[in-house]
Amino acid sequence: MIRITGTFVIALLGVAGFHLLGLPLPWLLGPITGCLVAALAGAPLGGIPIVNETMRTVLGVAVGATFTPALLVSMAGYWPTLLLVPVMVACIGLTGVPYFRKVCGYDFPTSYYATMPGGLQDMLVFGEEAGANVRSLSLVHATRVLVIVVILPVLLVFVWQADLSNPPGVPARALPWTQMALMGLCGLVGWRVAKAVGLFGASILGPMALTAAAALTGLLEHRPPAEAIWAAQFFIGMAVGTKYAGITLAEVRRDVLAGLGFCAILMVLTLIFVEGIYALGMAPGLEAVLAFAPGGQAEMTVLALIVGADMAFVIAHHVLRLVVVILGAPVFARLFGKIG
Repeated sequence: MIRITGTFVIALLGVAGFHLLGLPLPWLLGPITGCLVAALAGAPLGGIPIVNETMRTVLGVAVGATFTPALLVSMAGYWPTLLLVPVMVACIGLTGVPYFRKVCGYDFPTSYYATMPGGLQDMLVFGEEAGANVRSLSLVHATRVLVIVVILPVLLVFVWQADLSNPPGVPARALPWTQMALMGLCGLVGWRVAKAVGLFGASILGPMALTAAAALTGLLEHRPPAEAIWAAQFFIGMAVGTKYAGITLAEVRRDVLAGLGFCAILMVLTLIFVEGIYALGMAPGLEAVLAFAPGGQAEMTVLALIVGADMAFVIAHHVLRLVVVILGAPVFARLFGKIG
């Protein structure tokens, strides 16, 4: 409890620092920065996994609440860009695996599962079964998410003039208690049912599906309050920062630097795809970059909510990316292994 309480205080100090300096996304980037600095200084960090999962359900509810019949119909038009998702995953694999093997000196299982832009937990499970270095995987993926979450807001502001200071919702006091109760019920039931049937990303996708059903039938008319979205940002940011707990200088030199190099590759690939999509008029640039940036699903959802992007477009592409990576990982790992 002392470790968890200390981590909570450090994350709050990060939020306060970002507020004082007027930096964007204080509730998300503040905890990430505070916990990262503390981890590099050797401070013991810890989190509460069940709380982190619960906060992800808030994002699922927030996304589901944006669904309307008109939005559902418009999703049929996403297929041209959805077809590019597997292509991008393949490009990431073809560049990332040789990078980690030849440049960074990783073994094949670690190289493959460090490359795949899927959910952290899924890649750790698959990687451990394949004999990969789980600690290296954790640090590389944490670095990928961290870099994208830090750099993307800068691009959103300076390239697309996005306003990151907008509140993510109305205050809780402005919402009817019946709507608040319905959102809580959708979040809890959707999460538990999705987890029971083994759905990947259950804490986000389960609540999203049930909340979307409530919104489409007219039962739900509001999104979660601003306070709930800020809390979700806070705990998600803290979870990203604590991934670096106990890091050593050797791991910084090996795994974090390897992750930073891989992030450069990812950013180049992302810009190529986004520029192509925008140039061909397949999607607006803002939605394209949020949909194809290979960050964490929760972090991309937060950014899309704040800037008012087309939530259905962004989520559809990230869900497909996770499906492609998770379902294809064991198969393509064997194929890559034979080729390599």
